[in-house]
Amino acid sequence: MLRQWRASITQKAVKDPRIQQRQVQFRENNSLLIPNLASVVLHRNSPWNCRSHRPNRSSWQFDATGYTSHTHTTLSVKSEPTLSDAQRRTIYALSTPPGKAGIAVIRVSGPNALDVWRRVTSKKKSEDTPTPWMLQRRHVVDPETEERLDDSLTVFFKAPKSFTTEDTLELHIHSGRAVLSAVLRALAKLPYCRPAVPGEFTRRAFEGGRLDLTQVEGLRDLIDAETEAQRRVAVSGAEGTARAQYAALRSQILECLVFVEGFIDFGEDVDDLGQEAMIREGRSSTGPFAISSEAVLAHDRALNIINCIRSHLDDNRRGEILRSGIKLAIFGPPNAGKSSLFNFLAQRDAAITSPIPGTTRDVLTLTLDIGGFPVVLSDTAGLRETLDTVEQVGVGRAGNAVKEADVSLCVLSLPDVLSSPDNALIRVPDEVKSHLKPDTLFLLNKSDTIANLPANQSLTFMEYNDNNDNSKRPQFWTTSLRTSEGTQSFLDGLAQVLRSRYSNGFDYTSPLITHARHRDFLEQAVMHLEEFIAFSPSEVDIAAESLRYAARAIGSVSGLDVGVEGSLGRNIQFVLCWQMTADFM
Repeated sequence: MLRQWRASITQKAVKDPRIQQRQVQFRENNSLLIPNLASVVLHRNSPWNCRSHRPNRSSWQFDATGYTSHTHTTLSVKSEPTLSDAQRRTIYALSTPPGKAGIAVIRVSGPNALDVWRRVTSKKKSEDTPTPWMLQRRHVVDPETEERLDDSLTVFFKAPKSFTTEDTLELHIHSGRAVLSAVLRALAKLPYCRPAVPGEFTRRAFEGGRLDLTQVEGLRDLIDAETEAQRRVAVSGAEGTARAQYAALRSQILECLVFVEGFIDFGEDVDDLGQEAMIREGRSSTGPFAISSEAVLAHDRALNIINCIRSHLDDNRRGEILRSGIKLAIFGPPNAGKSSLFNFLAQRDAAITSPIPGTTRDVLTLTLDIGGFPVVLSDTAGLRETLDTVEQVGVGRAGNAVKEADVSLCVLSLPDVLSSPDNALIRVPDEVKSHLKPDTLFLLNKSDTIANLPANQSLTFMEYNDNNDNSKRPQFWTTSLRTSEGTQSFLDGLAQVLRSRYSNGFDYTSPLITHARHRDFLEQAVMHLEEFIAFSPSEVDIAAESLRYAARAIGSVSGLDVGVEGSLGRNIQFVLCWQMTADFM
């Protein structure tokens, strides 16, 4: 049927007067015969039907027989095929912020970085290869016209001793808009180069094993750090401190996994010692075959790992708070000086102030550096009963801001809350009482309006049960934002409070949990370790899976995983050591 259909189509094509008037000329081969148009369409799998070798149909000419003559035709074949982004493995990007400056750095990384050095840089007495890890003064030129674009310092990093573990070239040029554009255009002319996508250099460093996920996050946090506390935490993460600590936790879980999987994989070799001992008893080794005399229970090892992880989980989210900023909410009744305090801390008129109650309707936020800590400061609407619909929305948002804040600061007008100078009793308004927390801080403003101001030691708050107990006594300061009296004492005291809550006893070199995903994976690891402890020795196969899941959860923090081959080597070492121990028992 196919042959009959093809023959009928061919006959129709031959009899078509439009085809009879056209002939196809070929240059590829004198003796090559190509069927007519209908036959060419039928051969879809033919190499002549691909787009790069397809002849121009407007130039085809057929003779009366339906086949072309022995004349030639021209095939449109590209001399240099365009490479895809996957084939162009050499990337380049501007590593410094764009704009006018003394120096700009353009980084090139990939297998063709050395060829980029040869084609884009030149010198009168030029060497064929650069000296790795050494700055050299060279001219940056256009690879096609060899026009000199700039005078630069170049440094070539030979793989694997580079950030991306690939051959890397850095061009230190003058940072001007015209210079940067010219050099980037010159790199774009190279067929094997392409612009890097955001974060691609760091991704290649991760794929090459130079960094793990905690170091990648630490590097990003270091770039975004705005305070001293953020810098310290970010440097610890970027240097690999967290990587080492998480690797130690993962290694301890794998040691427990060795005792369990050792029996599953090599049960016939250790059957004489008993299944219970295989699961419960293990010995720590300092070398391939060295075993200490002290026995350690795998059950106790798992408990120790759980306690260690929980010590990091019970950090009151200090890592996440320091990285993202301490949320500090200013709240209180209207006209107490909340917006004035907001402007004082911002050192500018960020909020509108007026004697009219209800001026602030929404939550205003800004980021500050107080005592080296990042603080996200929020100014809220005055808390009071109101019939204004818009102000009611603002009061509701103020309550939510105080509820979500890490630190809450209640601003009160001292003349309004002080009952009398004689008894020095502070009465908090009823609208504010419901938003107080056990650790709420107080700022008593407008101290300049009271002639005989009692000392701070004599002021008492009715809302707190026992003011004679210093542990229950709230922390407060008396100031006058109008005259700046007591403001420095307030700033020093606030910085000390932040330091005591988020820095005292805090080791910046510990594996700090700085991202929510760290906490999620650690909680998963604790859950699987608790499942392992609950299993009996007869459920050795299920217990092994729980340990494997726990190790995977810890490894996910750094971007690692636990494979069969990874634990197989540990199992072999364990069985060999176990057999050597049994020989001496």
